[in-house]
Amino acid sequence: MIETSDTNGVRFLRLAHGKASALDLELVLALRDAYRRADAANARAIVLTGSGHIFCAGVDLFRIADGGATYVKAYLAAFAELMFAIFSIERPVVAALNGHAIAGGAVLAASADYRVMSSGTGRFGYTELLVGVPFPLAALEIVRFASPGSIQRLLLTAETFNPEQSLSMTLVDELAAPDAALARGMEVAERFCRVPPDVFAGTKRHIRAETLRRMRAGEEELGTAVEATWCSEETRAHIRAYLARTVRQSRSSDVVPAKAGTQ
Repeated sequence: MIETSDTNGVRFLRLAHGKASALDLELVLALRDAYRRADAANARAIVLTGSGHIFCAGVDLFRIADGGATYVKAYLAAFAELMFAIFSIERPVVAALNGHAIAGGAVLAASADYRVMSSGTGRFGYTELLVGVPFPLAALEIVRFASPGSIQRLLLTAETFNPEQSLSMTLVDELAAPDAALARGMEVAERFCRVPPDVFAGTKRHIRAETLRRMRAGEEELGTAVEATWCSEETRAHIRAYLARTVRQSRSSDVVPAKAGTQ
């Protein structure tokens, strides 16, 4: 589900959960725990990547559509915990995007301190509104933090972007040659590690403090309303229609359609 290894004290996490590493409840909990373990182990830095040519295609909508309210409530609670875990960790985090980073996968990337994306056919974007679900509040604040000047375009149009477009919009920090994103991500992590850990942690803490306050406030004030919308039969009907239009048709393919991200 998550392949873990260490190189020179840098914790390497590879998403390896099916063809697209879709974020079901089990993967969300595993990733949350992987970040917590890396922090407890005093990892010098974290490098997060995916498998094949997909970094992460987002939330597993099949499980959301079929799981019922009990599953959705458990999922949203765990997803919120994951958002706080990935955004509040004070160690350097580099996202090495080996391919598609869609919706929830794009949020994982947005939470990192630096994003390296492989050039090629990968897409980056937030497609939640195409699916018919509202953004979980903590995730929305992470996107606002990472892309303050383009959040309306990113969320309201649900566009996806190729690597060159992603770089020009500063959705990623640099491009690497195909299959070289991980190696470059490791180099960036080592550069971060040259900064004294307490200095890096304190600076990152101050940079992110206001966003963390907004994340907490949003979950407390509007989390119940967002949960109710996700659990409604109308929303589940939207998700099923979306899946019927797009994802089911591509299940036998290795390609995530440009407009077929999952939350």
